[in-house]
Parts: sequence; C-alpha cells; structure tokens
Amino acid sequence: MSIDQLEEECRGCCLCALHSTRRNLVFGAGSPSARLMFVGEAPGQVEDETGVPFTGPAGKLLDDMLLVMGLERTDVYIANILKCRPPQNRDPSPEEQEACIGWLRRQTALIRPKLIVCLGRIAAGRLIHGDFKITKEHGAFVEKKGVLMTAIYHPAALLRDERKLPETFEDLKRIERKLAELS
Repeated sequence: MSIDQLEEECRGCCLCALHSTRRNLVFGAGSPSARLMFVGEAPGQVEDETGVPFTGPAGKLLDDMLLVMGLERTDVYIANILKCRPPQNRDPSPEEQEACIGWLRRQTALIRPKLIVCLGRIAAGRLIHGDFKITKEHGAFVEKKGVLMTAIYHPAALLRDERKLPETFEDLKRIERKLAELS
C-alpha cells in the first residue's frame, strides 16, 4: 500500500464524530520516504480549510524551524495524531486520539522515518509517554519500537512565548546532529 492509498482509505473514516464536522481531511504532507517525521496534535482552522498540516502561522514558524536544520517541507513528512479538526481548536480528547492513532501508526510504518519529532506536549504524551513534561523533557531522545523520538515545543506555543525560542533552536540543532548520525 502507498501513502496515497492510505490517505484515500482514511477519507472514509468515521471512527469518531469529528469526521462529520471537518471541511477537509488533513492526512499529512511531505516526502513519503522522509527520514524525519514531525507529528503534531490535530489540524486547526487553516489546516481544515486547506487540507494541509501546519499551514497557518504555526506552519510558517515550522518552515523557519526546518530551515534552521537545512531542510524544507519536501525533505520531511508532517502529520498530526488527529486527521480532523476538533471544534474551536480544542485539545483532542483521549477517545479521539485513540480512534485516530491507527492512521498515524500506518503512516509511520509506510514512511519508516529514522526520527520522529513530536510537536508539543499532546503529541509527546501520546507517542513518547503519557505524563510527558514538555518543559523538562524537550530535546531528549528516546527509542520506542526501534524508532528514535524526541519532542520540542509546538510552534503555536513558541508564537505565544518567544522566550522558548533559544532552547528550541538548540533542540533543532541537536535533532540535525542526531539525524546526521543516523545516516
């Protein structure tokens, strides 16, 4: 199965109520053979309108963050745990995450990244461990099921609090070095 075939299959998903309120499925974007994968929590309003993850102001910052590592969107794969927008951009419920996590697992199995970067506490809490503390654990690498993972502050959080930018810059440089080691 290809990533495009999986996306088409996902379009028919009705495992939770969010499918009935979405404008567009926001499956993922980028290279289907990316070595580096970024995972956020859920689409926001702009993403729901465009069908592309991280296309609003946080997406612009993510693009800039990629440039810090010498990368562009076409070099990586970007996805979210949820493929449909929660109302008013609220945090995804545990039930919604559980309903949608299978899609992300299948994406990851097809892409086979060397490194997954969780964007924010919700993604890290779901993928790394349930009580993940982003302020204390960001930038640390862990291995789960043969895949190296780390977490950084969500770009939206950085837009709200620019004081976190210097430590995020250091995290990005650490990710860049780790990715070079994995080559």
